[in-house]
Amino acid sequence: MTIENEEALLQAIQDDSRRFGEVYDAYYGDIFRYAFRRTAQYDAARDIAAETFLKAFAGIGRFRWRGVSILHWLYRIATNELRRYATARAYAPSSLNRIMEEYGVDIAGSGGAEEERIAAEEELAKHEEYRRVHGVIGTLDAKYQEVLALRYYERRSVAEIALILGKREGTVKSLLSRGIEQVRKRIKG
Repeated sequence: MTIENEEALLQAIQDDSRRFGEVYDAYYGDIFRYAFRRTAQYDAARDIAAETFLKAFAGIGRFRWRGVSILHWLYRIATNELRRYATARAYAPSSLNRIMEEYGVDIAGSGGAEEERIAAEEELAKHEEYRRVHGVIGTLDAKYQEVLALRYYERRSVAEIALILGKREGTVKSLLSRGIEQVRKRIKG
């Protein structure tokens, strides 16, 4: 989806909230993969992605177009959900649970979930080196995990990461440098 298409779509969503499904269709895969790469757990990633889109749907009226892809906003929401996941003993997506209780709808239980799980797990199993590095990254402070995941898993630029995380570019560069150094030390050590 192009930036121009996003701007028009955001205007259309103001008139018809059902059009938000187009945002979901365009970016669910990106957000799910980001969560899966960070957690290495299919169910948690699925819950985090679902919660991300539910929160985005609920907050879309407050989103202000500034010429930046809505994907950056979704990454920011997902990053906050990943923080909640990392600090909670049992992650429970609040919006998802509320909708399931109030309406009896299982949004996260959409069709194709089993195929999605199999594909994600097969992809992860193909990359043992990835698993080893992922394990090391998982031992770092969250601030390093976030910038490393966005830079190397999601292939986002320093400017995009700064926008997603609400940090200055210099801070992001510093966090990347320190995070890489810590990964190197832990792999060698």
